[in-house]
Amino acid sequence: MNLKNALNEEQREAVEYINGPSMIVAGAGSGKTRVLTYKIAYLIDKGYEPSSILALTFTNKAAQEMKERIKKLIGAKANQLWMGTFHSIFARILRAEAAKLGYDSNFSIYDRDDSVSLVNNIMQEYNINHESLTPSGVQHKISFLKNQMITPDEYLSHIAQTPVEKKIGEIFLNYNKKLKENNSMDFDDLLLKPIELFNNHLRILQKYRKQFKFILVDEFQDTNRAQYELLKLFTTSRVKLCVVGDDAQSIYGWRGADIRNMLEFQKDFPKAKVFRLEQNYRSTKTILAAADSVIKNNADQIKKTLWTNNNDGEQLTIIRCSDEKDEAFQIAKQIKKEVSSRKISFNDIAILYRINSQSRALEEALRREKIPYQIIGGVEFYRRKEIKDLIAYLRVLANQNDEESLLRIMNFPQRGIGNTSISKMIAFSRKLNINLFTTMARVFEVIEVKERIQKNVKQFKLLLNKYIELKDKLSLPELMAALVDELGILRMYKEENTPESLQRYENVQELLAAIQQFAKENKGATIHDFLAEVSLLSGADQYDEKENKVTLMTIHAAKGLEFPVVFITGCEEDIFPLNPKFDSDSKIDEERRLFYVAITRAQEKVFITYARSRYRFGEVAYQSKSRFLEELNPETFTELNKAGSRKGGRKKASYYNEFYQESYDDFNQERRSLRVGSKVVHDIFGRGKILQIVGNGDMQKVTVDFENVGRKTLLTKFANLKLV
Repeated sequence: MNLKNALNEEQREAVEYINGPSMIVAGAGSGKTRVLTYKIAYLIDKGYEPSSILALTFTNKAAQEMKERIKKLIGAKANQLWMGTFHSIFARILRAEAAKLGYDSNFSIYDRDDSVSLVNNIMQEYNINHESLTPSGVQHKISFLKNQMITPDEYLSHIAQTPVEKKIGEIFLNYNKKLKENNSMDFDDLLLKPIELFNNHLRILQKYRKQFKFILVDEFQDTNRAQYELLKLFTTSRVKLCVVGDDAQSIYGWRGADIRNMLEFQKDFPKAKVFRLEQNYRSTKTILAAADSVIKNNADQIKKTLWTNNNDGEQLTIIRCSDEKDEAFQIAKQIKKEVSSRKISFNDIAILYRINSQSRALEEALRREKIPYQIIGGVEFYRRKEIKDLIAYLRVLANQNDEESLLRIMNFPQRGIGNTSISKMIAFSRKLNINLFTTMARVFEVIEVKERIQKNVKQFKLLLNKYIELKDKLSLPELMAALVDELGILRMYKEENTPESLQRYENVQELLAAIQQFAKENKGATIHDFLAEVSLLSGADQYDEKENKVTLMTIHAAKGLEFPVVFITGCEEDIFPLNPKFDSDSKIDEERRLFYVAITRAQEKVFITYARSRYRFGEVAYQSKSRFLEELNPETFTELNKAGSRKGGRKKASYYNEFYQESYDDFNQERRSLRVGSKVVHDIFGRGKILQIVGNGDMQKVTVDFENVGRKTLLTKFANLKLV
């Protein structure tokens, strides 16, 4: 394989070193994916069997793109590679070895919503007050403890001190027990259970050590403790390890990622060779200088100096705005200007923000100006209520022990089985130590349940039995189409005829199309195959660069992507950085790394915006400029004082007012369908239930009981509530 023309000298050295552990420190835009791709092709060229190479990534999209590139170099042999996310690869291993851990291979995988629901059910069962503890907060704590590899027993024995902490420990204990009873695992288990498997079954560990001769890890800076422990378990003198990452782009500490894995890699692997990729192929010299001037303020980092042969390029443009509407107005105006002057497409432009709630005003402005856009990482398709309902049906057909999924569909569509009857059935199942699915078959023994409801339960059980039998006789698309038809879901949404129901109708149709496509691409695919695929999708997998639309996303979602023009919005204290009142320097360092990631997404031009005031939490807040803007090298940017942009003549002021005076409802059909009792999600406050709606138009207020923070009264116009 001729690497001389394909790679620079540092890249080539990193690719060709295969004699021991190595760490490739790959700066932003330095060709990391190219190096990984060529290294895998090089290994195969040197005699490694494709099936002996394990390549771990952080998104399905990254794995797919890398595999496609490798195919172009080595052909169909690339299909034999073990390549995917940590979670998907170890889920695959767990399905093969499930019996050793006391699970069936058809175990369900719970996402965060499923986990919160399970916690909520446990709290209700034990009459735990929601005032001191919320299901969402408890689930977050459980996930944090699992990321730290702390068991419920360890937490209760050595960590929990207060009554609240001890209550969390008890819920944690019951949570793990219920998962096992439901033949289910959560996302954290997909990393913890393999460690348990390998520690308790040395022969199985030896089997995989024998299979995998070379392990490569992408985005190593984002690994948590469990992921790193798995890598160390696999790595021996005969199993080589190569990790690739950039400590300056470590931005997931809040979900358990440990930057020390990268900073201290050489302590764990003293013989490891370190390669530094410092030539940037993406950005201009000015953009790199700006990014470097900020990131150098972080204390702990691996020393490297990015450089580029690209031209100097334009200075960054900082735009001072009066409020979030002015900010959106200025961005829309600049987008039109950039598309016209640079002769670029809309999909060459990204608008990045720190928190999802910032997108509301931006969407208004883009719609007004007829600028097409796509949002990445909002409520992901497979997390929408109607989709989760149907996926729950499939999960019950595949795994009758999955009580959470069964509870979700017990009365959907409505079949007259209320919560009271369900509670009595659960009590019966606990008393006899049987699962809820079995209890349905014996519902006539649950004398507390009315005869009419017993009949409804029996009919539902017959329906499920019918499709459990059919799942091995029909193709997956046929099975799902028949089920949706018999349930009457499409007809129900169409007859309801509200904007919300019609959107749900379209989403169900989209699910049927997705299943059809999945079956087409995966011949002979089963219900288990499809569930394994969708349970591991993430928001980042939604991005489609072929859509000619401006891309709106959080900075976290943008990592790994690049655009000619990037807008970084809301650069104010308490937004970006998210909170200046940090309890440690490490958190502000992570926010600074996030700012570095945002700047280095750009190839040609960066716009940075901040507002003097912003509507937040139901009131106007006066903002101060982000400290990160003060850290920028003054030679790398120009600042436009746009705070007074609405002054300067009747025509300009009139245009601005016209820009925003149109009815908000024109932009938000979902707002019209908010009603008392609706379950909603707020970007800051989390999940909640609407208790009251008062007024209409721009002055309409909504009172929501949030799981995490209690009751809040908000202006609907700015609340950015999403139905779930």
